[in-house]
Amino acid sequence: MQAIKQATLTDAIIPVLFLIISLGGSVYLFGDSSSSGPNQIALLFSTAIALLIGLKNGFSWDVLEDAMIKGITLSLGAILILFMVGSLIGTWLLSGTVPTLIYYGLQVINPSWFYAASCILCAIVAMSIGSSWTTAATIGVALLGVATGLGLDQVVTAGAVISGAYFGDKLSPLSETTNLAPAVAGSNLFDHIHHMLWTTVPSFVIAVIIFVFMGFNAADVAEASRIDEINQILQGNFNIGLIMLVPLAVLLFLALKKMPAFPAVAIGATLGAVWALIFQQDLISAQISATDSYLVGSIKLVWTAFFDGFSIVTGDASMDSLLSGGGMAGMLNTTWLIMIALLFGSVMEKVGLLEVFVQSILKVAKSTGSLITATIATCIGTNMIAADQYMAIVMPGRMFKKEYEKRGLSTVNLSRTLEDGGTITSPLIPWNTCGAYMQGVLAINPLDYAVYAFFNLINPVLAVIYAYLGIKILKVTPKHLVEDK
Repeated sequence: MQAIKQATLTDAIIPVLFLIISLGGSVYLFGDSSSSGPNQIALLFSTAIALLIGLKNGFSWDVLEDAMIKGITLSLGAILILFMVGSLIGTWLLSGTVPTLIYYGLQVINPSWFYAASCILCAIVAMSIGSSWTTAATIGVALLGVATGLGLDQVVTAGAVISGAYFGDKLSPLSETTNLAPAVAGSNLFDHIHHMLWTTVPSFVIAVIIFVFMGFNAADVAEASRIDEINQILQGNFNIGLIMLVPLAVLLFLALKKMPAFPAVAIGATLGAVWALIFQQDLISAQISATDSYLVGSIKLVWTAFFDGFSIVTGDASMDSLLSGGGMAGMLNTTWLIMIALLFGSVMEKVGLLEVFVQSILKVAKSTGSLITATIATCIGTNMIAADQYMAIVMPGRMFKKEYEKRGLSTVNLSRTLEDGGTITSPLIPWNTCGAYMQGVLAINPLDYAVYAFFNLINPVLAVIYAYLGIKILKVTPKHLVEDK
């Protein structure tokens, strides 16, 4: 049996450098469509290079193949949720749930405050249910529709949605990542949340202030005549009413009751289909084929909404685009990207290439400020390389935990840093599971909305500033000194 060689820094750099160059080339050559295949190929060839390095260092193909299979297995839960979210969007468009949200949003949200209000609304919902994904797929989708109606920028709106959703998710005790970070670091959940407030709340306040100023600058864009026109289109094609929001209320209630995401979203999608059959009979009659009876046609239409989404022709091209979409088939490209990205990450971890980076970083991270900065950089790098926010919390947490203990830093410093660097940067990376999900749901490239996801950009920077200034860095007696007593 061949001995396993320890990976070198050169080994680690080669596949990452190739990935950076190939992804850059993908974006340059294919632009916004780079996530529709070109990025996947770049990740696949980068995986091949990492595999060759693993084979060179003595790993057998069976071991590497097993690592890849386990890596893909990690994505299956996210993929199931993603497919069901596709169905939910399709049935909620058909049922009038999303059109109703857009209609009422146009009535109550002032354009001057729209971006800030969107951010705050998503923050409240995400904090209540503990899920940035569910928030983006429901409230976020509707807010993009409202932005279109108000003549506001959808990309900026997506940035506001992401900012609010991840602020709420980050501070919610119901969130998986909020529970995972202290579990990895060894801190108490509520101590962890309390310690996060010092970096998270100021970052969110700054982001909201920026959105307020951006809203004032965009206030004159909305035209009353266009809003009236959109409302007429919505009322002319859908049965609009508060009862259409019942599927949303049920989904939020199930999330509050901590039902797992997949069955909760599945129930929401199914309820949307039932609501369509009950309340959108005129719309269904207009959509079904003349050769089908109403019963057969309505069943086919609802069935199609689950797997291929819903489409409508209103006579207004922008509204047709806004009110059409969803379906499991629409999520296939996103699932492809997630699987290939995790394939690359799993090989990089198995061969030991990620650990090489961390060990190299620790050699130069002498101060507390540099250690926390290194942890944040590692979390971001893991989000880019391993392509999953859970891995971006678990792996750096495992690797840095002993160093924090050795330097007499409280475990809440590590757990907060894991979230400051890992949780909130994940949706900014197109091939990360979170970035791919958000693009699949919001239909906007993360490279576009990342510029406006102010909370997600400010929080890591503020965390680094706190670290170097020594603000709210809790100290304890170093573990090795305790053991010597």
